[in-house]
Amino acid sequence: MQSSPHAVREREITARVDLCLPDGRLNPAAVGWSRVPLQRANIRGWGRTMRWDYWCVTSQEMVFAFSASSLDYLAGESAWFLDRRTGEQVSSRGLLVPARHVSFSERGGEGSVRIGAGELRISVDETAEGSRLRVRSAELEADLLVRRVPGRESLSLVVPWSSRRFQYTLKDVGRPAEGTVRVNGRTRTFTADDALATLDLGRGRWRSPILWNWGAAAGRPGGRDVAVQVGGKWTDGTGSVENALLLDGRLHKISEELVWRYDTSDWHAPWRITGERVDLEFVPEHVRLGDVRRALYMRSREAQAFGHYRGTVVADDGEAVEIDGLYGWAEEVYRRW
Repeated sequence: MQSSPHAVREREITARVDLCLPDGRLNPAAVGWSRVPLQRANIRGWGRTMRWDYWCVTSQEMVFAFSASSLDYLAGESAWFLDRRTGEQVSSRGLLVPARHVSFSERGGEGSVRIGAGELRISVDETAEGSRLRVRSAELEADLLVRRVPGRESLSLVVPWSSRRFQYTLKDVGRPAEGTVRVNGRTRTFTADDALATLDLGRGRWRSPILWNWGAAAGRPGGRDVAVQVGGKWTDGTGSVENALLLDGRLHKISEELVWRYDTSDWHAPWRITGERVDLEFVPEHVRLGDVRRALYMRSREAQAFGHYRGTVVADDGEAVEIDGLYGWAEEVYRRW
């Protein structure tokens, strides 16, 4: 585990660019970060190609999350609901082998995503108003609109493990959301004055096995739009990091590998995430654990904790922004395939 923060030099991308060269290798011009989605994931053919969209919508009373993913020969789908007051959980999950009736957009904020087969159906459509999210399974049915806020920035990033192994990721944290989720026949309502949605979009060619940390939180303390995005392990040594602060719609990029400290024997214990500009404690409220094995070669192990962040994050102008009770999550995930 990394013991001290490490600064990196990153390049800001300001014009649209293709992720891949014509031969399928990583385009060096795409390596960097941007405030809006600019890289086009023009990945073709097979070869450890991973695509996914993960959405999480939180409010004072509940959490709804779902993911659509594709790995060349298979597609995965899952949805999950949590009642924060009672602890009630409801989930749906499916696996399609081979992947069929599956499509993913090449750039965040454009096009659509579909998984149209299996027990769980997922669709994401980008409209003028925002992102329309629809999910249907035997247990859960959702219809949500994540509002598009004019001028609001997000974090897009390309992580270069090598010319043949690379990842484009988009983290869009804390957009207002509204709509309904029907849970085992009971309708629950998200309202835009309370609910916030986060997108984690990924397109790339992955190495395996891999271990990552991810944390995100958002809120409106004192009427100010504040969001935090932090990550670790999977980007170490690449020269790219997915760390940022969002203040009133503007992205403040944090170019350093952060230190994550937590107890893997007690996921409910507080987590610490620190760097030169970041000093955060995360206190879990609810923990999801999963460990799925398929055949001899596939494994997905995850610990995702939901709770509150507190501490400080330093903005680009040197302001130490106080983070006090922002609701979000922190996770450790291991994948092998």
